[in-house]
Amino acid sequence: MARALAEAGFSIALQCHPEIDEDFPAGAIILPADLSDEDQTAALLGRASEAIGPIGVLINAASTIERDSWDDASRATWDMHIQTNLRAPFVLIQQFARALSPPHEGVVINLLDQRLCPHLVSYTLSKAALWTLTQTMALALAPRIRVNGVAPGPASRDAAPEEAARASIAILALTSMTGQMIVPDGGLDGAAMA
Repeated sequence: MARALAEAGFSIALQCHPEIDEDFPAGAIILPADLSDEDQTAALLGRASEAIGPIGVLINAASTIERDSWDDASRATWDMHIQTNLRAPFVLIQQFARALSPPHEGVVINLLDQRLCPHLVSYTLSKAALWTLTQTMALALAPRIRVNGVAPGPASRDAAPEEAARASIAILALTSMTGQMIVPDGGLDGAAMA
């Protein structure tokens, strides 16, 4: 997603976990931060603004996923998924909305997952709650800030990052779209996953 947005002309500040060492897009500003740490999350948008200037688009794409099911889900897995996949995006949206002064407009895109996964109980719940947060914040922040989601489906896992990037660019171009989810799944039902 970051590469596609950089190619479209956006300046990119990219959060990554401190231990991640990847091939990042040329010109991207890398901001190591642990989204399970509330203080690091709350400081992230300010760090990004200092690095690249005012932020007009926030994409919450980071996600934690760890297997748990009905019989072995623990408070630790529950808290981990909720903190990283739901609380961190909410804190970042709060910071984004506070920093975006009128009359400027902005866009938030949350990376969602519409599948129901019985072996990923707390992850599934955190992503379902993120979809509800997406709709709620779309109502709360309209019309100045649009909030939408992208939920790549199981159609072609190899193409999922590119499809999510194209869906994000489409959301940016559709200036009246808010509170919606784009599901690039190739027409396959993403409701269940074995």
